[in-house]
Amino acid sequence: MTKFNIRYGAEVADARRDGRPIVALESTIVSHGLPRPDNLRVAREIEQAVRSTGAVPATIGMVEGELVVGLDDNQLTRLASTDGVAKLSVRDLAVAAATGADGATTVAATSAVAAAAGIGVFATGGLGGVHREAAQTFDESADLTALARTPIAVVCAGVKSILDVGATLERLETLGVTVLGYRTHHFPGFFITDSGFTLDWSVETPEQIAAVLAARADHGVQAGGVIVANPLPVDEQLDPDLHDRTLADGLALMSRDGVTGKAVTPFLLSHFHSSTGGASLAVNVRIILRNAALAGQIAVAAAARTDTSAG
Repeated sequence: MTKFNIRYGAEVADARRDGRPIVALESTIVSHGLPRPDNLRVAREIEQAVRSTGAVPATIGMVEGELVVGLDDNQLTRLASTDGVAKLSVRDLAVAAATGADGATTVAATSAVAAAAGIGVFATGGLGGVHREAAQTFDESADLTALARTPIAVVCAGVKSILDVGATLERLETLGVTVLGYRTHHFPGFFITDSGFTLDWSVETPEQIAAVLAARADHGVQAGGVIVANPLPVDEQLDPDLHDRTLADGLALMSRDGVTGKAVTPFLLSHFHSSTGGASLAVNVRIILRNAALAGQIAVAAAARTDTSAG
């Protein structure tokens, strides 16, 4: 009888044994979020950004039906360069494992797997959320409900600006997910620094975030996650006017072509890449590298708190 256990990469297995800080990373950015051949190069840079803080990167994905926490370079290359890699949310994991699929994990699936592996911090680019026209389509990312029940901190640049940002924040409030601005009270809009929506809470240091996570765990009251919204500096964002024009054109094309469901995000991100002459790709890369570095700092600060309390 075959067992479908989570497998740990060698570096992550050693870190788990030694109690070193670990940061979870998603694999959809590798297989679906960035164009080839940039995707593999950036995936390696993301892992290095985590390592530079003293934490260990754990890129999560599925290779031939095996769920892996800490993909090695050959596995990362496979997911980056192979056609037909499945996009896996939480609901897809068991089916993909049973059918021997190659798969890349979304924010929802990565969060769930990381939490199951005892990893408390996760870095991504931007969250999924409530789609435009959701009142008619009911199209809402599983990221939101997954974070409502998953005890993990997710460092991101807000939700993707192609979504309905206001409705997404309302859903997060309803679902009881904590949202913190990192050195800001303005919720970022992924490609742009400020989405136009404000936040109740702001934190200034990784150590403060680690304290929030410790309080959450010690209270044992809140079952869900903590979003750390980390905006790009204003001088590193995509030009807001270019952003708005590109988004409007992309939404019109999407409507014309009948793009729905899982295809929406990759379609619009690809449109941004082609229509901005690669400017959005450069911004996307800056986002994920900054988030990976901050997540590493949070994981190191959280580990230091654990070491102090144990001592």
